[in-house]
Amino acid sequence: MAQSSQPRYAARVSETSAPLSKRVSDSRVTLHQLMLPADANALGNVHGGVILKAADEAAAICAMRHARRPCVTVAIDSVSFHSPVHVGELLALTAALTFVGRTSIEVRVQVHAENPISGIITHTNSAYFVFVALDEQGLAAPVPGLLLETDEERAAFEDGRARQAERLRRAGR
Repeated sequence: MAQSSQPRYAARVSETSAPLSKRVSDSRVTLHQLMLPADANALGNVHGGVILKAADEAAAICAMRHARRPCVTVAIDSVSFHSPVHVGELLALTAALTFVGRTSIEVRVQVHAENPISGIITHTNSAYFVFVALDEQGLAAPVPGLLLETDEERAAFEDGRARQAERLRRAGR
């Protein structure tokens, strides 16, 4: 049986210590992208995969800003599409930390579509992305803690802690 050359991030952890805690606002990201015909199906609706790719990129930037290290996606949790995105609309993605563990980072991405002519903005979907930070050898590396400054941030952190516990339970850890 062939062995995978991919590292098992959760199984091996770097000995590097994590830096001090950081604020949620230190790593928040907003990206905008115009949706073009190449992004859509024959009905003019943008493919969900195109939206998820953009959301993953926004979340990864947020995670790397926090960790100041390369980060890899290990899970996409709780994705719901509420309304379509159409060709010609501006996709606006906002990524913010919700939870950090020892080596993992959870990022919530909210996606809105804006019609640049009418100015109408629609919430299209939200998702939670989970990353692991990597050290120079590709091992899972400790990440900074999270300074929670508002009641909203504290509630998001507790919700994230519950999601992480459920992910670990499903994985048998």
